[in-house]
Amino acid sequence: MIALPLAFTVTTILSIGALIFVGIFGLILMNFFGLWIQAKSAGAPVSIINLVFMRFRKVPPALIVNSRITAMKANLAYSTDSLEAHYLSGGDVTNVVLALIAADKAGIPLTFERACAIDLATKDTGKTVLEAVRTSINPMVIDCPSPNATSNKITAVAKDGIAMNVRARVTVRTNLDRFVGGATEETIIARVGEGIVTSVGSAENYKFVLENPDNISKLVLGKGVDSATAFEILSIDVADVDVADNVGARLQAEQAEADKQIAQAKAEMRRAAAVAVEQEMSARTQEMRAKVVEAESEVPQAIAEAFRNGNLGIMDYVKYQNVKADTDMRDSIAKTEDHSSDQ
Repeated sequence: MIALPLAFTVTTILSIGALIFVGIFGLILMNFFGLWIQAKSAGAPVSIINLVFMRFRKVPPALIVNSRITAMKANLAYSTDSLEAHYLSGGDVTNVVLALIAADKAGIPLTFERACAIDLATKDTGKTVLEAVRTSINPMVIDCPSPNATSNKITAVAKDGIAMNVRARVTVRTNLDRFVGGATEETIIARVGEGIVTSVGSAENYKFVLENPDNISKLVLGKGVDSATAFEILSIDVADVDVADNVGARLQAEQAEADKQIAQAKAEMRRAAAVAVEQEMSARTQEMRAKVVEAESEVPQAIAEAFRNGNLGIMDYVKYQNVKADTDMRDSIAKTEDHSSDQ
């Protein structure tokens, strides 16, 4: 083998290293030079090294750079580290930046940390921090009861027993200070529904409700139904109110029917008791008749005993038979006359 000079070997190694360095540098320029120039020209510079490290941290550099440029153009300055931290937490960096810009333009105080907290809190709810800010700027309307409810109206009963159907529309805007941890729309709907029932229930009659539907709004607003919720109620408007049913009359009719059934049951108890007493008296009558028959059966024995003892003569016995025959005849005539009069 031909031995190569040492100087040639070192030169070759340095050349190869230089080529590798140039290749890596070229690759970096191909991937990040455009973003670096874009950020630099937009007044939101980001170093090439930071862009490379973003890729190692599995953070999309284009998303961070574009979000930072958008914020800088709106006179809001946020570091790439803050944007990366929110992305790595699972947040939506684009929505957070747009929400902060919208809040700043509308004069609504909203910090970056709170915007990130709202974004993370609404991640699994189908809502975004941008929607929360937009609702704070442009109020939204909540139907009460909810359109998804089984009934499209709330039924309440006035003091005169007349039921009223009420449907209300609640205008709310987002309270960003209470958005994290605050109650949702369902709580607003439930509280407003409770207030409507209370308001109608305190009315002396249904005519008062029909004539003054604004009293419902005043009473519900006075109860502070938006406390500890993520919203601030601006107004409660009664969209529809009508008469549903005369609940008082129906309840009275049902009560009367129940009282009648109770009276019938008590009357049946008294009739059954009377029948029992009658049957008892009939049994006692039969018992007394049995005693009479038993006593009458002793009469012939007594007569025979009287004959044997000489206490009764034949003429006495004949008179006794005549009296008995006369009594039987009179009883027979009396029964015949009673039967004729009944016909």
